[in-house]
Amino acid sequence: METLQLIGVILAAVGAINWGLVALFKFDLVATITGSSFGESNLISRIIYLLVAIGGILALTALGELG
Repeated sequence: METLQLIGVILAAVGAINWGLVALFKFDLVATITGSSFGESNLISRIIYLLVAIGGILALTALGELG
């Protein structure tokens, strides 16, 4: 399970960095990488966003083990 939690933390960090870029510069890295425009999505970007969401859930399970 530790490997999955590590992957989750990494994906959550990627999501956090992407949201930071959106907030600071109106630049969506995932959209750019997948060939979408800002605010638009395609199948690949939606899959990436879903993986990031799952990563966030996995990262939360790691928090429970820290205490």
